[in-house]
Amino acid sequence: MTTLTSSRIVKRDRIVYWIFTTLFVLLDSVPAIWFNSELARQGIKDMGFPAYFGVELGIGKLIGGILLILPMIPARFKEWAYVGFGISLISAFIATFVMKGPMFALPPLVGMAILTVSYVYFHKTVKA
Repeated sequence: MTTLTSSRIVKRDRIVYWIFTTLFVLLDSVPAIWFNSELARQGIKDMGFPAYFGVELGIGKLIGGILLILPMIPARFKEWAYVGFGISLISAFIATFVMKGPMFALPPLVGMAILTVSYVYFHKTVKA
């Protein structure tokens, strides 16, 4: 592989990483700003979770989004943010599947797919 081809692949990997990471943060972390809104509190209550869980989840998503989106954050912290988001999305899928049914449980799976692409390309860009 030539140096030119290699640099194109590295550039493509970084572009894919930033597109999927930004998309994930916009879809999962930015809405967490409204974790204390009436709609969010009602959603947490409808799923059978205690009220404090919504606050805890919202703060965790905001911190995780910051860790993922800022380029100067060390890779180890980003790894833990990916783990936290993965656990959150798997839990959201299970809770929604049980409480509302399979059709309502699709959005967490879409989020997990976006997060997975971001994670894979994160490791491609770290090695580059």
